[in-house]
Amino acid sequence: MRIEDTFLIQNKLGLHARAATVLAQLAVKFDASITLFQDDKEAAGDSVLALMLLESSQGKEVKVVCEGPDAEQALNAIGELISQRFNEQE
Repeated sequence: MRIEDTFLIQNKLGLHARAATVLAQLAVKFDASITLFQDDKEAAGDSVLALMLLESSQGKEVKVVCEGPDAEQALNAIGELISQRFNEQE
């Protein structure tokens, strides 16, 4: 199963080290291959460094593609995390 959706980065600091770590820790919980795309860059969802290299900042859109048995749950969880601003206090 392969599904995708686009999410808006809303937290002030974007996909910085802490947010990337939280996302990567979430990604490894699912039996799914998770890839994030922004502009011409892509990153594996379980790689903190790759996620940081996307340089996703507030107001940017990222496309999340999930493939595998848990694709739907993974996409929902990541979308929720992004919409909750990576649980950061702003």
